[in-house]
Formats: sequence, structure tokens, C-alpha cells
Amino acid sequence: MSSDEETIPDDDGLPYLGEYEGERNELDERHGFGRAKLPSGDTYEGNYENGKRHGHGVYRFKIGARYTGNYVEGKKNGEGVFLYPDGSKYDGSWINDLRNGWGTYTYPNGDTYEGEWHQGVRHGQGTYTYNETGSHYEGTWFHGKMQDEGHLVHSNHRYIGNFEENRPRGPGKYVFDSACVQLGKYVWKEEENQGKHEEDEAEILVTPMWEGKQICAIEEEETA
Repeated sequence: MSSDEETIPDDDGLPYLGEYEGERNELDERHGFGRAKLPSGDTYEGNYENGKRHGHGVYRFKIGARYTGNYVEGKKNGEGVFLYPDGSKYDGSWINDLRNGWGTYTYPNGDTYEGEWHQGVRHGQGTYTYNETGSHYEGTWFHGKMQDEGHLVHSNHRYIGNFEENRPRGPGKYVFDSACVQLGKYVWKEEENQGKHEEDEAEILVTPMWEGKQICAIEEEETA
């Protein structure tokens, strides 16, 4: 989905940038506040500087999406809210048209992620909440996936340990609301899943398997 103004040659050979009503500078560039309708059918209402969207504005896509926020030299930069056609929403920081910095994304199924972003994906520290169950993951993300230390919190217990590629792996512990804890580790069981046809490349399926030790009281685990 691009927010760049389409350029279509006009009869005189010059690029057609769509309809525009608003302020201009001495070079006849869009400058100040204005309203534009692009050749694509998208519309923009907001501030310009030297011919580019710059400052606060509202960009409405023909397909139903909408961005309300800050622009720098034609790109989304700073704080802004993007409403997507599928009902999802991002409210947070942008750099060069990508989600970057701190922000909250609400997904079509009601799940939410609040935390750090880098170049459009979850990256850094953040919390992902599952709408259906109320469970949530608090921890580190790497290129959009759960990675390194994290907490997976459920209604009556939580898991604390390391994650890799969205799955728990290595030493960890389950802490229950009944004031007891179970130490252990997750090991990965890998199975090869051959496709339906011989030419299909085999897929490696990974299943985390919990190897738990004896359950003890939290006080005992702290003094062990």
C-alpha cells in the first residue's frame, strides 16, 4: 500500500498530480495547508512544505484505510494513527513510512501488541495480549518473533523462561497462583513432514516438550 502520489502524463507531457486546492509558495509548489485528490482516488488534507506532505495531515486511501498523523518530506514520520481496511489499527511512532519506536497495534481478532517496533515489525520489549483467552506475553521480540527472556502469563499461572522463534526453549519455570513452582526445561522435538507430492519440499515441524521436575513451594525454590 503506497501513499506516494501517482504521476500520470497530462496532454502537455507534464506529470499530473491530481486535483489540489490550497496554499502555494513562490515556486507554485504546494506549501501550507491544502486538500488534494490523487489520480489513484486517494485524498489528502493537511500541511505541505515545498511540494511534499509535511506536518499534520489526514490521508484517506480509496480502499478504506486512513492515516492521521505527522509527515516529514512526504513520508509518515513521528506520531500517527493508521486504520487498516481489515479493522486493525496502529497508534504510535513512525519513521520513513514504517512502524518504528513505541506503538500499539490492535489486530482484527482483538489481540493487541504494545511495545517497541523496528522497521515495521515487533522488535525490542513489548506485551502481546490474546483477546480470546486474556493470556499475554511480556518480553523480548526479535524481528517480529518472541525471543530470549519472557513471561507467558495465564489466568492462574505463568511461565518464565527463554523463547526462540516464538516457542519456549531451554530452562524455565511455571509459577502457579497456589504459591508453588515447577522448575524444568523445554526441549524441541523435530519431525519431518513430507508434502503430499514427491516434489514438495519436506517441512520440519517443531514441538516444544516440557521436562518438569518436582513441584515445590515458592519459598523452597527461593532458598534452593
